[in-house]
Amino acid sequence: MRAATPYLCALYVATAGHQGNLLGSDEQEIVLLIYVVVDMTTNTVVGIQQYLVKPTEVDQNENMLSDQVTSDIGITEKMVKTSGIPLQDAIDKFDTYVKSLNIEPQAPMFRIVTDGQLPIRQCLHRESSIKDIELPEYYNVFHDLRKDFSKFYNAPQDQTFNSITDLVNYLEITHEIDSQFYVAEVKDMVNIVQRLIADGHTFNSPEIVQLKLEPGICWKNEEVDNNCVVRARGLPWQSSDQDIAKFFRGLNIAKGGVALCLSAHGRRNGEAVVRFVNQEHRDMAMKRHKHHIGSRYIEVYKANGEDFINVAGGNSSEAQTFLTKGAQVIVRMRGLPYDCTAKDVITFFENGEQTCSVMDGEDGVLFVKKPDGRATGDAFVLFADEDDAPKALSKHRDLIGTRYIELFRSTTAEVQQVLNRAMDPSVRSTASDSNGNITTPVTTTAGVNNSPTALLGHVPLLPLPQHVITSGTRKDCIRLRGLPYEANVEHILEFLGEHSKNIVFQGVHMVYNSVGHASGEAFIQMNNEGSAAQAAMAKHHNYMSFGKKQRYIEVFQCSGEDMHLVLTGGGAASGALSPVAAKALLSPPGMLPAQPLMTTSQVANPGTPVPTLMPAWDPMSVYAQNLAQTLALQRAAVAAAQQQQQQQQQQQESWLYQLAQHNQLINLAILTKQQQDMNGGMAQQPNIQSILSPNAAHHLLDNSAQNYMAKTAVSPYMYLNMPRFPHNMAPKPYVPVSAAGGQFVMPPTANSPQKRSWQQAFPGGHESSNKRQFAPPSASAAGPMFQMGQGPNAAAAAAAAAAMAASSPYLQHPAQFYTI
Repeated sequence: MRAATPYLCALYVATAGHQGNLLGSDEQEIVLLIYVVVDMTTNTVVGIQQYLVKPTEVDQNENMLSDQVTSDIGITEKMVKTSGIPLQDAIDKFDTYVKSLNIEPQAPMFRIVTDGQLPIRQCLHRESSIKDIELPEYYNVFHDLRKDFSKFYNAPQDQTFNSITDLVNYLEITHEIDSQFYVAEVKDMVNIVQRLIADGHTFNSPEIVQLKLEPGICWKNEEVDNNCVVRARGLPWQSSDQDIAKFFRGLNIAKGGVALCLSAHGRRNGEAVVRFVNQEHRDMAMKRHKHHIGSRYIEVYKANGEDFINVAGGNSSEAQTFLTKGAQVIVRMRGLPYDCTAKDVITFFENGEQTCSVMDGEDGVLFVKKPDGRATGDAFVLFADEDDAPKALSKHRDLIGTRYIELFRSTTAEVQQVLNRAMDPSVRSTASDSNGNITTPVTTTAGVNNSPTALLGHVPLLPLPQHVITSGTRKDCIRLRGLPYEANVEHILEFLGEHSKNIVFQGVHMVYNSVGHASGEAFIQMNNEGSAAQAAMAKHHNYMSFGKKQRYIEVFQCSGEDMHLVLTGGGAASGALSPVAAKALLSPPGMLPAQPLMTTSQVANPGTPVPTLMPAWDPMSVYAQNLAQTLALQRAAVAAAQQQQQQQQQQQESWLYQLAQHNQLINLAILTKQQQDMNGGMAQQPNIQSILSPNAAHHLLDNSAQNYMAKTAVSPYMYLNMPRFPHNMAPKPYVPVSAAGGQFVMPPTANSPQKRSWQQAFPGGHESSNKRQFAPPSASAAGPMFQMGQGPNAAAAAAAAAAMAASSPYLQHPAQFYTI
């Protein structure tokens, strides 16, 4: 092979979408590769290869090629489907072809030249990383024809070359058309390369593609170019720096240039700040806005050097000593027992099927601690070789003691950031506005309002109760993902089935976006870690039926901090009102079905279970729902006192009816003793009248009323308002006072501050239309008390007159008399 002879290979790349300076910006796949090999010694073309490349989705999509491809290049859908080959095959075929020319492509004298940076950086390397294609080494070193042209011919600084046509026009050479090429400008590109060689250009300043993300340390006092930083948003929460570097494959990232943004609790929040080697690479990174990692599109915005320093900069000498050991892999451990030691960590990685050794023993373990020296449950571990990374990460969720440990590949920037936050609690994660600009850190509070439209804009919302937003590393929560947007809490409870009984009070939290729409996620607080683990294992990837639709639901066990992170958008909870700044909003706190008012049977039997009402999950019903739950708890707490007071009220009511109906005086000695006993018992009971429902009070009188109404019509039925005794009223001695005509003064137990209407006495009775109320006679009035065809007997009238006497020192309100 003629390895010593220098060769240039002019490479032309076309995708199914945009061409020219927008090549690769629309994430379309490559459809054409053209290679032209030039011998620099003789300045002649020694080989030509053209490959139609078949995109992976060409069979599923019609009209996949853009109009620019079909009109300018002349490639049709039929040609690609019938003659196209996979990208991997095209790369392998060219490698074999070059070797058939007795040229070693891996030799340093074999170089690729392209029209600008985009064919290599934005197309080949990006698509190869997505399809896991390993490109040969010679694709990592190439020449930018535009840069070499400008440098060799000393073009003015204000002169820009945006295409091969601009280069041809600058040299004032003739455009040539060669029918053997799919694209006419390929011939012009070859002519320019040969012109440069003929004029003496040596092509000795190649562009380098860095495939490996190199570690580096950034300090707080370091200066970072404002034109070299971008921020990526929408990353999967489990993304590492390597995943982000893969997303920007083909572009050169500075050492330690990937800084994952963390929340106030040290959790990754789906954002990263990335620092590139120069502005040119930053500008190409901006063209990957809304490109994808898996099924998620990633937003890319401009940032500045201060943003990068705020996230990645550090000033800890302990971190400097730890990070300068030269380790290739850093692993972050989360959820460690607070009494965990470095020996426990080393043993953790040395046990099991895939063992790996911690670099430098105990010195390779760095525990994150609070300013007072207490452990946070986090640690960073160093490994010497890249091969140790998959072995170490394979122990994700293995146990130390009784706790399972989460493992993540980490970065030097994350080590700095976690240590900074642990030592300075005031530092919080960065936030951004709708345009992607990094703003000052904020604390957000998510809440509810009376209407879903109130969630729009910056509206002050009610702060969440303390028991809703939790913290800590206990894995006593589960996260549901993939819920139908129409699903509500009732469907979640039905989906969880028997595991719903382990949900804590108000422990179901739906997650909404900033405009009040359901996000398809929910967090459930369980009563312990075991319940959360059982629910996650039993319900993961089970189906939720919603009408005719079925959705399989992902269920993960998580901690309170995981829930807190999503519910508050990465900020700490605050008791003060604050505008909505988080992407995720919490559903109302009253998440479990409200308890209805107790029925009469449940009043009499406190152990009877209370059925649940149909829940209303809209924010407008939160207050009423919580109030109903509070009342139900209060009623259950005083059930025994309620039952005893009910019996005493019935006894007192019976005494009053007898007093008004029968024409005889009750034995005053017995009456005095009964009333004093009742007064003493009532004084010791709590006043629960205010929490009794009206229906329950009505039902308490129902049986007694029916019994009295069944009496003969000869003696008219009269009802006095039922007295209620203050719980703190001291018993008064009873001294009977006889009056003329056998009248007597009512005893002190008839004292009542509350009147009762006819409807309260006889709810829903058919006699309600026949009731007539009589004005009580004056104490000095003459004549009979009732002017009716049938009047009360003399004893009843005397009792009524005595009860209504103005001189009575015990009645606060006049008694009411009714008849039928």
